Amino acid sequence: MWGVMTISRNFFVLDDFNLIGKRVLLRLDINSPMDPVSGEILDDSRMRAHIETLDDLSKSKVIILAHQSKPGKKDFTNLKNHAIRLSKLAKRPVKYVDSLFDSRAIQAIEQMVDGDIILLENTRFYAEELMLKKAKPEVLSKTHMISRLSSVADYYVCDAYAAAHRAQPSLVGFGENIPAIAGRLMETELDVLGKVMKKGSGTLAILAGAKVDDSIEVMGNMLEAGSANKILTGGLIATIFLKAKGIDVGPGNDNVLENEVPDYEDYVAVAKSLLEKYPGQIQIPTDVALNNNGTRNGATVDQLPSEFPIFDIGLDTIVNYIGHINEANNVILNGPLGVFEIEEFSFGTIEIFKAIADSDAFSVIGGGHTGTVAKRLGLEKRVDHLSTGGGALISMLSGKPLPVVESLKRSKLKFSVV
Repeated sequence: MWGVMTISRNFFVLDDFNLIGKRVLLRLDINSPMDPVSGEILDDSRMRAHIETLDDLSKSKVIILAHQSKPGKKDFTNLKNHAIRLSKLAKRPVKYVDSLFDSRAIQAIEQMVDGDIILLENTRFYAEELMLKKAKPEVLSKTHMISRLSSVADYYVCDAYAAAHRAQPSLVGFGENIPAIAGRLMETELDVLGKVMKKGSGTLAILAGAKVDDSIEVMGNMLEAGSANKILTGGLIATIFLKAKGIDVGPGNDNVLENEVPDYEDYVAVAKSLLEKYPGQIQIPTDVALNNNGTRNGATVDQLPSEFPIFDIGLDTIVNYIGHINEANNVILNGPLGVFEIEEFSFGTIEIFKAIADSDAFSVIGGGHTGTVAKRLGLEKRVDHLSTGGGALISMLSGKPLPVVESLKRSKLKFSVV
């Protein structure tokens, strides 16, 4: 069989196999901000996150699968520049192959020697990747991409945690044909977040930003499961809860909600039920910062409604939230507390991020926008875990099964040596 060494989780990890000399399909998430004109990669953080996995596969024949952006976007491009940057970061040549599963790709794979790395073409250049994202795994395993590539590979390693909430063929299809293994980044993300969610007692979740639907679902799940005992709110999520508490936020803020959150009144109703079901466990701002034509104006919520939009949490709320952070054993943060891109309204976000970095709590900060803020403030090394996932983290916290993780579990059941 495949020489399984240890079985300790419900999914395989790299330590379970001897991969020396083996052909390994490696799915990464190196989707990066790019200059649409020059094609220059502006931030290689996601690539750096995968270097440990690449190092551990230094004696294998590594065939990388990855995507960049999606059709219709200006940065939807080939992966030539990604191969160049990966070569520098991994300190090993990464050969770009402008094909995914045709004869050129297969030939390139068959000619590899131990230690070689090739990067195949953007998976989203091919219709199967986007058209079959809702198909069953057994259907995906028979697609051209999956069947052809798995026929010339020994193992599949998925390290793309940031895409773990997606069910596209290159992410979930291979595990039906060959053993699917979690890479180092995937293993760390699942281990760390799984442990934090199980701890519950003394866990504080700060849910902010504009992803109202996801965050409210996360909130309900965490409170019901006991994986968090207190929630702090910011951004549009806080505005929804202010309305749920019967506070008139003014027509300007109502317009923002109408534009940014379809059917926002439904979420107000859900927020109201959560406040009633979990009294005292959901904290909402007691004061806010209004945008008066670019000037920061503080106002208590009792002074609402206002003609000016809410752009940040207020000073009293910041002090209150920092107090909760200092009392917590674990802190999970996803989303900025205000419109941090504008300096005048970045204060709440900056102070809360700094408080988390200064606290003794075990801290987890989400990916996407949240991770960008942490890096901009130079705090990424002062938190215990900076997740690479935005959507994946939210899905995991909300209790939704992650398609990639479910695929890894199925593959272990199928290929384990009894």
